[in-house]
Amino acid sequence: MEATNSTFGKFSAGGVDVSIDEVAQIAKKAGDAIMKVYTETPLDNWASIAKSKGDGSPLTIADKAANDIICKELAAKYPFPIMSEENAMTSFAERSAWKYYWCVDPLDGTKEFIKRNGQFTVNIGLVEGSTPIAGVVYVPATAVMYKGVKGLGPPVRETDDPLGYDSYKSIFCARFEETDPNLKIVASASHNTPETEQFIAKYTTPSLQSYGSSLKLLMVAEGRAHVYPRLAPTMEWDTCAAHAIVECAGGEVLQFPGTYDGHPGDLDEGKPLRYNKKDVHNPFFVVYGKREAKTTRPKKDVDLTGGGTTKIATKIIVVIVAGAAAFFAFCNAV
Repeated sequence: MEATNSTFGKFSAGGVDVSIDEVAQIAKKAGDAIMKVYTETPLDNWASIAKSKGDGSPLTIADKAANDIICKELAAKYPFPIMSEENAMTSFAERSAWKYYWCVDPLDGTKEFIKRNGQFTVNIGLVEGSTPIAGVVYVPATAVMYKGVKGLGPPVRETDDPLGYDSYKSIFCARFEETDPNLKIVASASHNTPETEQFIAKYTTPSLQSYGSSLKLLMVAEGRAHVYPRLAPTMEWDTCAAHAIVECAGGEVLQFPGTYDGHPGDLDEGKPLRYNKKDVHNPFFVVYGKREAKTTRPKKDVDLTGGGTTKIATKIIVVIVAGAAAFFAFCNAV
């Protein structure tokens, strides 16, 4: 995961040179700080790592440590504003003038972190206007990094091998038609809703899986799931980085009708999620892999001579025989 000699993911944003591998290194450093808390806190002290924020959601010392690392290092390398779950929210009057900014969730899946199930991530996305253009998602518990930049080909999944032999591969969304049976649907492990169950019911014998954090979007991005309906509350920093990766892999993250807690989320049904809104709650949304309509084309015989319906095998034989006869005639003449 070293960025020094990497040529992947280097691009310009508003005249600023950005290396997505440098951003990935920052995410990994934050992930290391998270894992230090995760592995070194005695179990009898585990309950002391978290407290509730004003909205009732949990905040851990790992969230704070990761946020400090990310914000400090991004600010030192790149002159873009930072929107982070753990920072005070900048006024919309000021944010509305941002051309580019970082959208950060230093520990996505805090509930999963507290449960100690490994299903938590570090999310760093870069937004142009209201559209995510690059993203890094690191999974600290498994040392797996996802990163993608729009316009630079498919995203990649990289495993940090302690021996130094990183496993690095491109990832792609799975192709499917929505009427296909046995589609793989992934849903939230902590936020299942009646709306979600109703959405899933329209598919024929779907295979259901539950995961936490932005891992659900990544499952669609790498083809391990076809659809992820999120018909429950989320914030922009929960989705931004993984949203960019899904789109790089050929998928979609589309707004879906629904409301919650008085936050309809500035809905524009069927359009991609937008960012840096006045209200930074997301509307409901659905993540799709590569949806396509299947077409069946009739097989046709290939006519090499323009003679109609003669089969290709006959034509090939005719050409070979004619060629051989001409060759022997030439030899006899000589």
